[in-house]
Amino acid sequence: MKELPYPSDLTAAQWALIEPLLPAAKLRGRRRKVDLRSITNAIFYVLKGGISWRMLPREFAHWKTVYHYFRLWRLTGLWDRIHDQLRDQVRGSKGRHICPSAANVDSQSVATQQKGAIGAYDACKHTKGRKRHIVVDVLGLILAVAVTGANVQDRDGGQSVLKGLKDRFPRIARVWADGAYAGRLVEWAQKTAKFVLDIVCKPKGQIGFTVLPWRWLVERSFAWLGNYRRLARDYEISPRTSEAWIKIAMIHLMLRRLA
Repeated sequence: MKELPYPSDLTAAQWALIEPLLPAAKLRGRRRKVDLRSITNAIFYVLKGGISWRMLPREFAHWKTVYHYFRLWRLTGLWDRIHDQLRDQVRGSKGRHICPSAANVDSQSVATQQKGAIGAYDACKHTKGRKRHIVVDVLGLILAVAVTGANVQDRDGGQSVLKGLKDRFPRIARVWADGAYAGRLVEWAQKTAKFVLDIVCKPKGQIGFTVLPWRWLVERSFAWLGNYRRLARDYEISPRTSEAWIKIAMIHLMLRRLA
């Protein structure tokens, strides 16, 4: 390990929280030669710095090795499991039930970088790329995320990210949303998803920006994600990889809170 840590590196307290959640070395076969703490720090370095894999500093493991673990843990669902367990711990540390009863849904359009990436044009935001749909609790922690083309309307993307939310979080009774989600999605939420989709409208006669009740929570979550340069654009070919990066950013944030 290097003598001077990078700002994205895990402290000893943070590593103690995530180490038990990582896979143990196999008892049989070839011994593991890499240090998982260094691998994890390298992944956070790419996320925070917004660099390509090939530009990893040489004090980390070879970039192909780091990328192998990043991809393996995405395909096996390890990032999802770590994210969900840490979210439960954060909620518990704040004295809240691990299963939330209220949430916020919103979307964010971002430009794509890769030529092979599936993207589209968001006429409202004048952005060619993808759209991130997230559902967060009242602490701003992510409950669900879906990445689609930027041309997908909020109502349609909202349905995809809200679908199955009640199955994972049975206590969910209310989800706040802005006017873009009004219409048939409200009826769908009531009849099919079994929760109230509460549309928070702008005050009549509003001029300029104003903070809307409850809606600022999800906007704050997008601001947190904006602190990670890898998420400034969508650099990934697969939308599933984009979703993994969003959860890894939240993992990094929650580790800092818990430690």
